[in-house]
Amino acid sequence: MSDDSHESNGQGPEGPQGQENVPSRQRTRFPGISSRAYEHPADRSALVALRRLSGFDTVFKALSGLLPERSLRLLFLSDSVRVSDQQFAHLNAMLRDACHILDLEKVPPMYVNQDPQPNAMCIGLDEPIIVVTTGLVELLDEEEMRAVVGHEVGHALSGHSVYRTILLFLTGLALRVAWIPLGNLAIMAIVTALREWFRKSELSADRAGLLVGQDLTASMRGLMKIAGGNHLHEMNVDAFLAQAEEYEAGGDLRDSVLKILNVLPRTHPFTTVRAAELKRWAESRDFQRIMDGHYPRRTEDKDTSVSGSFRESAASYASNVKSSKDPLMKLVSDIAGGAGDLGGRVRRGFGGNGGSAPGGTPGDDSTPPEDQPPRP
Repeated sequence: MSDDSHESNGQGPEGPQGQENVPSRQRTRFPGISSRAYEHPADRSALVALRRLSGFDTVFKALSGLLPERSLRLLFLSDSVRVSDQQFAHLNAMLRDACHILDLEKVPPMYVNQDPQPNAMCIGLDEPIIVVTTGLVELLDEEEMRAVVGHEVGHALSGHSVYRTILLFLTGLALRVAWIPLGNLAIMAIVTALREWFRKSELSADRAGLLVGQDLTASMRGLMKIAGGNHLHEMNVDAFLAQAEEYEAGGDLRDSVLKILNVLPRTHPFTTVRAAELKRWAESRDFQRIMDGHYPRRTEDKDTSVSGSFRESAASYASNVKSSKDPLMKLVSDIAGGAGDLGGRVRRGFGGNGGSAPGGTPGDDSTPPEDQPPRP
């Protein structure tokens, strides 16, 4: 472990009365950690490009007059409960501890909003604010909630709140101009691209939640509860992860297309997929290096290469396609690799019987599947 990384003893950011958070157990702290340490490659490349784009933040800040941010802040202040030492003190302790572990100097304000739907978000252009619903607070236990708070602090450290607020604004704008065909199409194209980034940012924040909670089992439990409610005695982590594997590998090309259509309107990846992704990262060398104190620092962020980040992102997507068990991704990988009999593979992928056409010869695309078995 590096010299400046040490165990958190709860001496995190102080509350209004000077009380200090004392966590139930010690966890490793990451002084000066850059959000690049835990960001998904696709999330990181987009953020690096946006941060390096001259004047980009200034333009977005200028939009604050058009966005309902002030209205949202006033709404939460007037109609939600602000977390403090006097209100939801246990959440306030978790928030200060999470900021201490990820070395986020300014603790963002946090609100609890009455809503039975379990949810949490981090939004804001000028400063991030965190909102959690009563449904989520009532659903999760202490360690599960700690991972969620770390998740939202990870969003704040990455600067996700600015771009997530823009997405919320554009989504609402698309609904208001839906009657203008070209205008709606243009906005929806941007919204679709932002949603793809948004989903990757959720994977990044899940990793931040694990760095804060440092309890993979609790992170898994929390995701299971979000999917199936407070019935842990009826659920099993291994079976839940098996669902993700079945989802990825099952079906034919028709199912692959349906998966894409199902995920396009979503801002979050499917819960089983998030669990599987987080488990893979927790078992990776990258995660262990961070825990050992070897991670990029914020002081190095300004020297980050945009082209290098894009190369990492492209390599990540290529690796995912190559290793994916999804029928469509396997077909794409075969095409890229110059595999033969693509016509037969496409027919079989869509459930065709692969029967011979008149005049067909053995070995051509019309050869029945039993005479030309698919590649392993």
